[in-house]
Amino acid sequence: MNLFRKTLQEVRPIDPLWIESARRRQLELTKPPGSLGRLEEIANRCVAMRESLALTANRPRIVLFAADHGVCAEGVSPYPQEVTAQMVLNFLGGGAAINALARSGGIELKVVDVGVATPLPVSSDLISRRAAPGTRNFSKEPAMTEAEMTAALETGIELASDSAMAGCDLLGFGEMGIGNTTSASAITAALTREPTEAVIGCGTGADDACMARKRLAIERALALHAASLGDPLGILRCVGGLEIAAMCGFCLGAAAHRIPVVTDGFIATAAAALAIRICPASSGYVIASHKSVEPGHMHLLAMLEGAPLLDLEMRLGEATGAALAMKIIQAAIAAFTQMATFATAGVSNK
Repeated sequence: MNLFRKTLQEVRPIDPLWIESARRRQLELTKPPGSLGRLEEIANRCVAMRESLALTANRPRIVLFAADHGVCAEGVSPYPQEVTAQMVLNFLGGGAAINALARSGGIELKVVDVGVATPLPVSSDLISRRAAPGTRNFSKEPAMTEAEMTAALETGIELASDSAMAGCDLLGFGEMGIGNTTSASAITAALTREPTEAVIGCGTGADDACMARKRLAIERALALHAASLGDPLGILRCVGGLEIAAMCGFCLGAAAHRIPVVTDGFIATAAAALAIRICPASSGYVIASHKSVEPGHMHLLAMLEGAPLLDLEMRLGEATGAALAMKIIQAAIAAFTQMATFATAGVSNK
């Protein structure tokens, strides 16, 4: 049995009895019932994930997966494909938005090359797990072979397991890959059966001509691979990305280790939605960080448990939304674990 199949067997659904235990504990804390709103909901969910009232979130980590997309040959992005590798170097140099947000939040950041087309220099700060030098043009052939998809999925699972072994108790993930909004839009259309027009946006600033090429590439792909799109792994293999496969595996690995995992924007949520379709029990472990302005995102969010925590009109990716939401989750856990009870504080309860 390969690692992917083994991991699926290890994911257990959230036990609602643990949520009820957390709710009872909330009633003992020195505040009116429900007065912390969604912070209470977050803490209760985390209790059920960890199966413990003694929650911690002291070792947050974000894993950022990078890969290229062959569909860029169709002119679906205003940026050249070389930007993927250039941005990876920017991450390693500490100069990207996610670097700034992770530093400000005290969040460890790991960067993974799971399929960047341009060769990258060896660096101790870069995890090199290339399954292939990018995907193929999915408007003409499947994006990945079965072996490439499995390798990327298992890379994500292994990095979630490594994080668990390192003592990480709160995980987030994000991506970098020119052309990956096209892949995420195709995945969204295949998963939700929504029309192409309802799930595509401008991505990194596409103009009308670029948007038309993007729409055409997706429609051709959906028609070409129609026989394979009834299965989530078929969707991933035919129109996905290596970084999307790795993020999907990361969700599954985090769920298998019962660690809260925070998704990012549109592309990362496409990966999470695939993970949930593959393994419905994993849905209880995934927390949506924010609502992207990409139109397809709202269709994917409907597949996740709970509304997104933030709506800041963001569409950058890079796990920037996850970094912000992780601080809210830490605050929710701090309130749950550090507040006095009515009994210990000597405060009268109603």
